[in-house]
Amino acid sequence: MSARAAVLGAGSWGTTFAKVLADAGCTVSLHARRPELATAIAESGENAEYLPGVALPGALTATPDAAEALDGAEVVVLAVPSQSLRANLLEWTPLLPADATLLSLMKGVELGTTKRMSEVIREVTGAGADRVAALSGPNLAREIAEEQPAATVIACADPDRAAALQAACLTPYFRPYTNSDLVGCELGGAVKNVIALACGIAEGMGFGDNTRASLITRGLAETTRLGVALGAEPATFAGLAGLGDLVATCSSPLSRNRTFGEKLGRGLSLEEVQATTRQTAEGVKSCRPVLDLARAHGVDVPLTEAVVRVCHEGVPAGAVLKEIMSREAKPE
Repeated sequence: MSARAAVLGAGSWGTTFAKVLADAGCTVSLHARRPELATAIAESGENAEYLPGVALPGALTATPDAAEALDGAEVVVLAVPSQSLRANLLEWTPLLPADATLLSLMKGVELGTTKRMSEVIREVTGAGADRVAALSGPNLAREIAEEQPAATVIACADPDRAAALQAACLTPYFRPYTNSDLVGCELGGAVKNVIALACGIAEGMGFGDNTRASLITRGLAETTRLGVALGAEPATFAGLAGLGDLVATCSSPLSRNRTFGEKLGRGLSLEEVQATTRQTAEGVKSCRPVLDLARAHGVDVPLTEAVVRVCHEGVPAGAVLKEIMSREAKPE
């Protein structure tokens, strides 16, 4: 499909998805906020800062000018850290083409408002529900940039737009499925980052596969409980945007959230870990709004609560684990 696409955000996932779109036949403009990054990508055909060694296709251009990137775009892909989306959108909204499809790659919940990313997009841009979509699944950027086979889910209320997006990013190595459950797909993506932090913490404390499998399974249970309370389809959480994404993010050393959690599990403080990484571990900020959302709907989310306590309340990981293991025994 030869759509014109703008990807706003030139981190590892934004750059990788821009490559996917170009490989699928789209003309792609990648917006990098820092002029020096845009220039480096344009001159070398590579984003050496975030994806060293990956050659980017010729149909992909980079620019520091958002207006230039958005000019004539039929698909606008938003790939910035979740907590900076609102501020960025306020700046970009006047530049958005009137009927462009707005696709969120972000996996988070907004601090303070507890809004999902599609809700923030609609609120700031005024776009109707039929124009806003989200992409979610087991999509570790580096592997997809290296063209390792992967699948994903595109969720949108409008089936025609979902199908158009599907065609725009279908390549021999990247297989998108469509789904109408936007709530479920977005929540699966946001909460799995929190569970991945828990798996990383356990890993850092020296625990093995049984512990990780238990955390993944119970994490999926609490994600599903929260999703259903918010109107999501239970089946979504058994699919790519639920279990698929959760397994990849909780198991892979490429996962920022898992790696971040490992350092916490080894006894480093939140500030110490943050000082060692440039990449965003979305779960660190999203765990609090996810917990707020769960409390507002009366949903029990013990693992999310534990991650909040370790990350933001300074409670040692060992103490939190002991509490979880001594919870009242009950039926699964």
